[in-house]
Amino acid sequence: MVLYFIGLGLGDEKDITVRGLEAVRNSEKIFLEHYTSILSVDFKKLEEFYGKAVTICTRETVEIEMDEILKEVSLSPEKDFSFLVVGDPFCATTHSDLFLRAVKLGNFFLLFSSRRYQSKNHP
Repeated sequence: MVLYFIGLGLGDEKDITVRGLEAVRNSEKIFLEHYTSILSVDFKKLEEFYGKAVTICTRETVEIEMDEILKEVSLSPEKDFSFLVVGDPFCATTHSDLFLRAVKLGNFFLLFSSRRYQSKNHP
């Protein structure tokens, strides 16, 4: 089980890194945080490019409802999940908070952005 935090860059659907794209395509569920930065392309283009459905997350979803999603991630060791962010994955404190909640629950995570690649707790 991996929860990927993936930065999409600021342009279009093709700004994602190759590793980020591979992670998205291998994920069971994909969540797109869509309120701290403006996505400059319709999210349907992301779905077409990724070949997967994308769930749009409001601020309320990320701050409140993500606890249930994190539990689902913890209970699904055979599945991967992706959390997409326009720009840098840690451009908002809400994302950092989500990351810390994921770590607290023992979720493995990987971080991909257009500037760097980092991993932690990955098997």
